[in-house]
Order: sequence, then C-alpha cells, then structure tokens
Amino acid sequence: METEGRITLVRPGASRKLQRLNIHQETSDTPGMVGLFETFLRKFRTFSFTAFLSSIFVLGILVMGISAAPGIYVFRWIYNHTLNWPDHLHILAVGSGLFAGYALYGLSIIFVAPFFNFAFRLKLKPWRGIWFSIEALPWFMHNALTYIVRYTFLEFLTPSPLNVLFYKMMGMKIGRGVVINTTNISDPSLIELGDYVTIGGSAHLLAHYGQKGYLILSPVKIGNNTTIGLKASVMGGATVGADCSVKPHAVLLPKTTVPDGDSYE
Repeated sequence: METEGRITLVRPGASRKLQRLNIHQETSDTPGMVGLFETFLRKFRTFSFTAFLSSIFVLGILVMGISAAPGIYVFRWIYNHTLNWPDHLHILAVGSGLFAGYALYGLSIIFVAPFFNFAFRLKLKPWRGIWFSIEALPWFMHNALTYIVRYTFLEFLTPSPLNVLFYKMMGMKIGRGVVINTTNISDPSLIELGDYVTIGGSAHLLAHYGQKGYLILSPVKIGNNTTIGLKASVMGGATVGADCSVKPHAVLLPKTTVPDGDSYE
C-alpha cells in the first residue's frame, strides 16, 4: 500500500509484518546501534552524506592506487634505464612507458575493484525504502566501484571477454556466449543475462530507480538469445524473455515484461 509521502515495506532481518514509513522521518525503527546510526544519517543528512561520500573517495583512491602501482613500477624502470639515451629516444621511451603503465593500470583495476566489492560483501538484494537508510549504503559503494572502472578504463575493453569477466566478478549472472557492447551498466549484482544475449552499443542496464522519494532496487532479467538494441534502456524490475528483440532507443520502464519471442519498440 502507498500513500502520499509514505511507503509500505519489509526491512531485511525484521518481522514480516508490513511497516509504514514516512519518507521524511528522521528516526529509525531498527533497534540497537544500527538504528542509532541510521537516525544520525537521517537527522544530519547533508553532513552524513558528505562524510560517507568522503569515505567512498578514500576507497576509490585506494583501489586506483593499488591498480596504478604495477604501471608506475614499469614507468620508473623505463625512465631510469633510458636516462643516458639521446633525448629524442629517451622521450619516446618515457612516453611509451607512460601509456604502458596506464594499460597495466586498466588490466589491474578490473580485478582490484571486484576484490574490494567481494571483501565488503556488496552483493545487492531487492529492496525499497528511504534513501537515507543502512540498506542504501552498499548500493552506493557497489556502484562507486563499478563506475571507477567504467570511467577510467573499461571503454577500452568493450566489447571483449575481459569486460564480461569484470561484470561477472562484480556479481552479474552471465550465461554462455554473451556479448556486452556497453559500459552503461549500474547494479551489476542485480542483473542476470541468459545464454547468447547481445547487449548493443551504449545500451543502459540499471537495476534501480527512484520514485516518490524512495529508492527501489529491483532485479533485471534477460532471457536466452535476446538482443538489446543500440542505446536501449532496461530499468529495474524489467524482465525480457528468451528470443526477444528490444529495438534501438527503446525504453523498458520498471516492471515491464517482454514475453518470449516478442519484439519491443
């Protein structure tokens, strides 16, 4: 049941009894220290969000720093061993070493980011509730790690088995023979692709959406032998059956279902 400014939801780990929450409430119904922390998140929203965002920046710096280390080592080695070369050869070697280091960074980060995602147990579950909730924090972190890889290197690996491997390591369920020709993917651990699915260039897959002041995390499922066309968008809660064709630029809104063998425009 939904009313103005309120939602009905079941909190993980709580009683199955439905609870009505005001999306503007500043207190938490969760008992103990977790509830106190959630109340703090809601009472001091600007400060708490800034503090949490700062922690994500620190995590991002750590992930990118670890990933950059092999490339920096190679760059330093090339720089030091070509110092006595003629200037034009030294500069050529340094330039090549710089971008060789960047390539090593990219090949490293596609493994380092999933490692931290696994270490922090950031496998998302279906959920809906107030944005300033404990359950929303893993969602921020999971997507932050995904976007770090996406915006710093993943475009160079798309499409290839390496970008498919990255999304698998981030928790996406991917069948055999899948081609992913896009990096516009959010919430990979809530997305499932069947065998021989093709995701077209610049298509968007996201397993979340916001509505009436609350956040909804809802799985996306795409069946075997289905093609998602160029720049199409598939939103949280959408289900596409087997042997389907989603035409270029089509938009599947939340809770949309495309039956097996159908075409969606």
